[in-house]
Amino acid sequence: MRIFTCVVAAIFIAFLGTGDALADAEAGQGYFSIMGSYIDDDKDRGVEDDVNGGQLGFGYAINDALNIEAVFSGAWPDGNSGPDQEILSIGIDLQRVFRRGERFSPYLHAGVGYIDVDSAGAGHDDGGMYSAGAGFLLDLFDSNLALRGEWRHRMETASIENQNDNLFSLGFQFPFGEGTPKFVDSDGDGVADGIDRCPNTPAGTRVDAYGCELDSDGDGVKDSKDKCPGTPRGVSVNASGCPMDSDGDGVSDDKDKCPNTVKGAKVGPDGCELDGDKDGVVDRLDECPNSAPGVQVDIKGCEIKAVIRLPGVNFETNSDRLLPGATSVLNDAVATLKKNPSITVEVAGHTDSDGAAEYNEGLSTRRATTVRDYLASNGIAEDRMSFRGYGESQPIADNTTRAGKAQNRRVVLRIIER
Repeated sequence: MRIFTCVVAAIFIAFLGTGDALADAEAGQGYFSIMGSYIDDDKDRGVEDDVNGGQLGFGYAINDALNIEAVFSGAWPDGNSGPDQEILSIGIDLQRVFRRGERFSPYLHAGVGYIDVDSAGAGHDDGGMYSAGAGFLLDLFDSNLALRGEWRHRMETASIENQNDNLFSLGFQFPFGEGTPKFVDSDGDGVADGIDRCPNTPAGTRVDAYGCELDSDGDGVKDSKDKCPGTPRGVSVNASGCPMDSDGDGVSDDKDKCPNTVKGAKVGPDGCELDGDKDGVVDRLDECPNSAPGVQVDIKGCEIKAVIRLPGVNFETNSDRLLPGATSVLNDAVATLKKNPSITVEVAGHTDSDGAAEYNEGLSTRRATTVRDYLASNGIAEDRMSFRGYGESQPIADNTTRAGKAQNRRVVLRIIER
């Protein structure tokens, strides 16, 4: 046991002085490992389970996936229900290594060998040995040193009972010799396959340290597909990496001050519809597109003069009840008054000459009141409106004809102040 310990210490110190080796063996390299072992012995051996042995390994990396390793193992367990023992073995393992090029590399192993069991005062037995298990390698300190841990289940035929042991080992591993020069980069992006997280990058694409395409502006669209590579942070983009244009007016959402523009409308750089004469009515709706600067206009863009006419505002015969179709005209009047908050109006009711003059005056007053109430209920302040019924006293057409009478039956908004 003392000789074994001295050999282990000497080799360990020697390898610590080797600075040009790699921690993990590359394909084509050899390696040496040294580990102490806790042995869970078969109960039929009659010895104590303890840290009472160790393992030396000399291996060779055949390729990226396979190692072959010669294993020397020794243990000196104390007797429990039987005599003290010395257990020595030599074998050969085949290892399947996973992720060899990474910091943590697990592996599986299986092997065969020869074992000699020397029981104090009772002679010794020898025979065949079979083993299998799993382990890992962990690079340490960015140096040539790797931590190695391993579990090995060992079955031996030296004893009649074909005893089974479990060995749990921990130690270090060092590579030596020149590895096979190799740099595999299947997609040609400059990142080795072993660490390439995006292995099918298109040729010529710029990638990060992990082989994945760059997204320089952080919009979620890779540079190779990004048609707008300088998108500001936080701006929503489409599949091409360009800012969204939800209303399709040609102005991106991040610059669009009028985001719900009607399809096909002409807009300015701010995404709002054009208003060529600056009268507050966009060109698409402006029926009078060349209004003089500063004039007050209705919602159709036409100048408001002395009267705001309400064509289509009609009533049932001898009644102040509005006929269907009148509300759309009144809604336009509401919009015009809201657009021009300085205007004060008189709601003026008129009738034709049929019936008594006194009756017609009362009827026109009731109709003017109906219109005034409608405007007020839709947001026009009552102090901006007065009302009056003029009856048949102010005809604008001939009361002897049906067409003339229809024109005389009207309600208008007369401008009092601007």
